[in-house]
Amino acid sequence: MFDFLEGYDLLGAFWVTVQLTLLSAIGSLVWGTVLAAMRVGPVPLMRGFGTAYVNIVRNIPLTVIILFTSLGLNQTLNVTLGAQRFDVINFRLAVLGLVAYTAAFVCEAIRSGINTVPVGQAEAARALGLSFIQVLTLVVLPQAFRSVVGPLTNVLIALTKNTTVAAAIGVAEAALLMKEMIENEAQLLLISAIFAFGFVCLTLPTGLILGWVGKKVAVKR
Repeated sequence: MFDFLEGYDLLGAFWVTVQLTLLSAIGSLVWGTVLAAMRVGPVPLMRGFGTAYVNIVRNIPLTVIILFTSLGLNQTLNVTLGAQRFDVINFRLAVLGLVAYTAAFVCEAIRSGINTVPVGQAEAARALGLSFIQVLTLVVLPQAFRSVVGPLTNVLIALTKNTTVAAAIGVAEAALLMKEMIENEAQLLLISAIFAFGFVCLTLPTGLILGWVGKKVAVKR
């Protein structure tokens, strides 16, 4: 029944999906945290940039962003991100697009966590002479992250599924292989079920583990 799978690198395709997810998750967390700091910062210009970025990017379809990284950055502006091979360039461009898109949602999740931290704690820290950066990194963000593990888990799960859009620029992840298999094999339902099961195996444990972590680290008020 599964003989048609011979000749297809199923595990390799899902490994590319995992790599896309992990690299994009790390980049999104870093950039999203910076954006959240901008949105709650004291500098109007930075607040304006953070607000504009989030409101614009999260309302643009991810497919448009991914295609822009290939057609706009690579083919028009010749941006290669330090790579020479076509497949590596597309992989890195896909990560860049996923980071740019997902960071907007990470930013809003972290900002909601920042809003749960009592204002008095930040005021007390400033009264002790701490700068805005010190207050943010030493007092506010540690508590904010503990309160938004759940929302960030949802963003990570959505990111895992969003990696399928990278197939639009030829990244050899699971969705591209599924398209190829459907075109070559007369097993539409079975192929769809296999890839659906593969994504469930990626996302379900992530949700369960991070859900447990969220309960353990939640701030008790």
